[in-house]
Amino acid sequence: MNRQRMVSAWFPHLPAERMMRQFGDTSELPLVVVIRKSGAQLVLSASSSAQAFGARDGLPLQDALAICADLVVRSADEAADAAFLSRLRKISERFAPRVAEDGRRGLILDVTGCTRLFGGEAGLLTAMVEGFAALGLTCRVAMADTIGGAWALARFNSSSDDRFGGGGRIDHQTRATRSRAANSRIRPAPSMTTGPCIVPPGELREHLAPLPVDALRLPADTAEKMKAIGLRRIADLAQLPRAPLARRFGVDSLRRLDQALGRSSETIHPTPLPRRFRARLTLPEPIALHDDVMAAIDRLLSRLCSKLCDAHRGARHIRLEFQRVDGQPIGLEIGLARPTGNPDSIRSLILLKLAGIDAGFGIDRIRIEASQTEPDQAGEAQGLSGLIDTPQAQPNDLAELISRIGLRVGLEAVTRLHPADSHIPEKSHTVMAAAWCEPASSWPPPKRRRPVLLLGPEPVEARTRPSPPSIFRWRRQDFQRASAEGPERIAPEWWLDDPNWRSGTRDYWRIETRCGRRLWLFFAHGTNHCRAGWFCHGDFG
Repeated sequence: MNRQRMVSAWFPHLPAERMMRQFGDTSELPLVVVIRKSGAQLVLSASSSAQAFGARDGLPLQDALAICADLVVRSADEAADAAFLSRLRKISERFAPRVAEDGRRGLILDVTGCTRLFGGEAGLLTAMVEGFAALGLTCRVAMADTIGGAWALARFNSSSDDRFGGGGRIDHQTRATRSRAANSRIRPAPSMTTGPCIVPPGELREHLAPLPVDALRLPADTAEKMKAIGLRRIADLAQLPRAPLARRFGVDSLRRLDQALGRSSETIHPTPLPRRFRARLTLPEPIALHDDVMAAIDRLLSRLCSKLCDAHRGARHIRLEFQRVDGQPIGLEIGLARPTGNPDSIRSLILLKLAGIDAGFGIDRIRIEASQTEPDQAGEAQGLSGLIDTPQAQPNDLAELISRIGLRVGLEAVTRLHPADSHIPEKSHTVMAAAWCEPASSWPPPKRRRPVLLLGPEPVEARTRPSPPSIFRWRRQDFQRASAEGPERIAPEWWLDDPNWRSGTRDYWRIETRCGRRLWLFFAHGTNHCRAGWFCHGDFG
């Protein structure tokens, strides 16, 4: 039986080298990625060229700029670094079937039984280092019988003289080059390669013994406590009695030691692949008639919706791909206002857009995929209706209407209003996309009557005084006041600079004219920026 073999790949300069890829072929660029911590900017990662001048991880930015005034400074982007590491994990699946992310800058691979495909263990690690170097990445790799052992050797291998540099061995010529570069301010070209570390099976204990206790993946404070009493190497811990060690430093310290030495098992937990909901149909003969294409789509829809219902998911975005016999692909995108696994609802939307498809000399392959899905609560309720007394879900006609309109104008253009907590009239509601929100359950009744039609403040020609005008002109029409009700004073939001409210405090009046129009007028008291005057803000109908 093959002994378990694990590989740890560590990218010590991942944030900086990911940024370097955006600059193209500029390997000599001294770049540092900084992060703000406790009110200070610290170097999170430095490129190899910046390290040649003395920039190191954890160094304050001001000190790094004092060492090299030509540093290119970029802010850290942890989300982009995590996404980049995820892509590296997918790339590494060519070396092993089980790959997992290890922290923010590392990968763990289970290469048991895979080394013969690359000519042995050294060939596999060399292929990894060279592959990542082609991407502009510095990678330190180690192979051992355990995950903890490989992790420790990749980061704390005693054969590496440069803990924070490019990794691997540094000869005397490289040292001299870096020394001359630091003195003459010449930017040297960094080395992207590192020598892999391979521990033969059964020899892990001897290789881990001289490493520091930090290599056991212990919390920083626990490692510092060990060093304070003279326990600096793993060999110092391995020879101590287990019970006093557990009482003083916790059971976790023993667990990490046992995992590194292979006394306790530790497995890889790969990131689960997202489930794909798709179906494909290859036709024996090309088809071009509308009825034939729809018959093929119906077969695919039944298979797709069956997968969705089994997973209690509903499709929010459907993509159809048609392959013509001349090799030209045709794509069709459909968005849905609500997640659904009902084939009839999806079919009716496909019919609306299928007329624009040019089949040419025929279609010989059709593929359908639910590229975006969400939990389908209606489907779950229908599945539970036989077990408990659950009302049957009725088809959402409004959602289907929104989907149909969205096919023509876009789902983002179909909106609905929701109440908002604001005393400003035009901010008493918020506009939301109807496809991505539920209807408002209830609208709180207004404290005062509000007009049916809310207008933008439109100027009114009247005498500039706070009392409601008896005669005024609005929209080129003259009006005479029959009655007035008010005032209702509304002050602007002083914490916001709203251009529409720079005229200051307003006094609102409900004006009924002799001709029957009922208008909502306000008198703006004016500020240093705007003069006082009358405006019309709504129509009661």
